Amino acid sequence: MRSANEAKPPRGRDAPTLAAMDLLGQRWMLRILWELEPERLGFLELRRRMDNCSSSMLSVRLQHLQSAGLIAKNPDKTYELTTAGIELGAALQSVWEWSRRWRVSPTDPRAD
Repeated sequence: MRSANEAKPPRGRDAPTLAAMDLLGQRWMLRILWELEPERLGFLELRRRMDNCSSSMLSVRLQHLQSAGLIAKNPDKTYELTTAGIELGAALQSVWEWSRRWRVSPTDPRAD
């Protein structure tokens, strides 16, 4: 939460916060980052962990995350978080902790 003294973030389409929300709000983006957080993975292993994500969708999402500088593809064809991706993971840590505390599921009445 912002304190009363903090300026409101800009609302234009070029605002970095909105750009990050647009990128990370796309389906599978956060899941990919989650899976890559502890270790580097090859495409097939990452695909196996991604439940119902198609190979073509995973490929597109990986390209977007690479373009954003959040992941890198290594010469051995594994993917890993970049420094920016690791920093994003640290920033998201409080969201992950919150989700474990509240354990909100689609069938939970608190999810409405």
